[in-house]
Amino acid sequence: MRKAALTSIAVALFAVTAVASTDPFLGTWILNPKQSKYPGGACPKRMVIEMEPAGEGIRYRSDTTFNNGATTHAEYTAEYNGKQSLVMGNRGMLWPVFLKRTDARTVVASYTKDLKVVASSRRVVSKDGRTMTITTVSKDASGKSVTTVGIYDRKQARK
Repeated sequence: MRKAALTSIAVALFAVTAVASTDPFLGTWILNPKQSKYPGGACPKRMVIEMEPAGEGIRYRSDTTFNNGATTHAEYTAEYNGKQSLVMGNRGMLWPVFLKRTDARTVVASYTKDLKVVASSRRVVSKDGRTMTITTVSKDASGKSVTTVGIYDRKQARK
């Protein structure tokens, strides 16, 4: 009985490790401002996203620097199961996020406020794994729909 339990645990750990090691989102991603499309000059000067395995999901961290010198930081840990996770920033708690994997290279992140989705990002990693495109739809202060497209290049590991 004990041997069967240990075998089950080993198989489960192997499965989680195998999924984590094949998750194309894992790694460090750097915004390519020249290829990205943001309305009205709102494109950040620099943005770095780091994703690492955490359970059956990811630990996400991002650091952003804007043209005026302002900076932001955000981080969360979430699974790809559509359940709410808290997002913390350098100024406190931000909108909660729900992650849902729609296929091997696509994840939808939905951000909520007062139990309503206020922004949705579709993240897609290219087939070669070198580029991630994040298309975000949200509303501006006047309620008008705004779409941004961030193009990120994978930071290559040093050899």
